[in-house]
Amino acid sequence: MSRVAELIEGGMQHNKEEQLFLGIDGGGTKCKAIVMTSNNIIIGTGISGPGNPVYGIEQAMNSITESANLALKDAGLDNINLSDLIAGVGLAGVNLPTLFEEMSIWKNPFKKMHLTTDLLIACLGAHQGSDGAVIVTGTGSCGFSYVEEQAVILGAHGFPQGDKGSGAWFGLEVVKHVLLSLDGIIAPSSMNEEVLKYLKVSSSVELVEATAGQPATFYAQLANIVFTAANSGDDIALKLVNEGAKYISNVARLLLQTNPPRMSLIGGLTPILFPWLDKDIQDELSKPFAPPEVGAVFFAKQQCLVATAEQLI
Repeated sequence: MSRVAELIEGGMQHNKEEQLFLGIDGGGTKCKAIVMTSNNIIIGTGISGPGNPVYGIEQAMNSITESANLALKDAGLDNINLSDLIAGVGLAGVNLPTLFEEMSIWKNPFKKMHLTTDLLIACLGAHQGSDGAVIVTGTGSCGFSYVEEQAVILGAHGFPQGDKGSGAWFGLEVVKHVLLSLDGIIAPSSMNEEVLKYLKVSSSVELVEATAGQPATFYAQLANIVFTAANSGDDIALKLVNEGAKYISNVARLLLQTNPPRMSLIGGLTPILFPWLDKDIQDELSKPFAPPEVGAVFFAKQQCLVATAEQLI
């Protein structure tokens, strides 16, 4: 009988002698949570709002707690509280020391909280808790490797100053091209009509009003327009896609210099970007084993083992 079946047959009561773990993946748009047994079976999931403390410490704390409660509710264990869970928490933004410190001193509701970056948990999830490298291609972009306890980060500078090859970057670039064409400086492309239609505007002034001050998530919604046009042979779209893909390929080459046992491409843009990467890089990429929230549990378990070893010394 599986562990989940045992829990169901037992009326969703859990033996508190078995430690349950919580995995948190907090990003700029959502916070994902899982409840996992000690033998790595996911028994509950939850999703809430933004978990990146860059956009507000209190917002991040609330999203972590809400997603955790939803995951615990989904697990259906009526004798377990958040205070019974050991949490691995990976957040975007805590690569900045000040934000890491602020989140570290949070009087959180968990039995124990182990905090790290979203990049490390993504890497641990992708490689089943082992060393490796990941290239993130979603709303934002960056490269990360973790080999023999040495972390290397490439990019992760944020939008709009960084995140080249990301969904947000492609969206911003197509808006810039449409504006130039509406001013008559360059010839229009097939993307003009699609962008104007999607944003429900008809002039450069309206386009600026619709896009000014918008966050990365807004621009990322336009990325599909670029790839659809590129697949149809649009010259400007092809130039953009090849430029973004070349950047990601170059990031991958730099990560390979750290000698990771495996390397994976992760993030929402992965399926449409992968075919445009250089062939030698495509051949180096392996499918991720698990999502970042699972990597957060791996991180928590590793930290528990380290703490136990230190106590024995």
